[in-house]
Amino acid sequence: MAVKQISVLLDNIPGSLSRLTNILDKSDITPKAMLAASTTESSTVRLVVNNPERAVAILESFNLNCELTPVLAAEVPLHHGGMNAILKPLSGADINIHYLYTTINRIGTETIVILGVDKPEEARDVLQRNWVHIVEDEIYNL
Repeated sequence: MAVKQISVLLDNIPGSLSRLTNILDKSDITPKAMLAASTTESSTVRLVVNNPERAVAILESFNLNCELTPVLAAEVPLHHGGMNAILKPLSGADINIHYLYTTINRIGTETIVILGVDKPEEARDVLQRNWVHIVEDEIYNL
């Protein structure tokens, strides 16, 4: 099962990211991973949180534009070239990586990366065939 990511479109003005995290904090929603990327006019914030469906409902009640999408969470093997253990098989399978970011916490010692890809189910199969551990629902309890 893919991890659920929330994408939120914010105005690119001071305090908008803080407002978002304050809304989540007051609702006992905890970000597990976060990425913010801005253009001149707007910012897109991508989040994995402990309760994605509830978070979307709360954010929409504040008139925030949200979208829930599937992403992959994978542990980066703890050895030289560990990141390439993820990237190379995806490249070989002609799977495009749109973005990549890390979680705030870990399960063990390995870093967990969140991957937005064009073919999530195929990417999952490719990574599992290459001995990459895919993190599923346990990410919501980090």
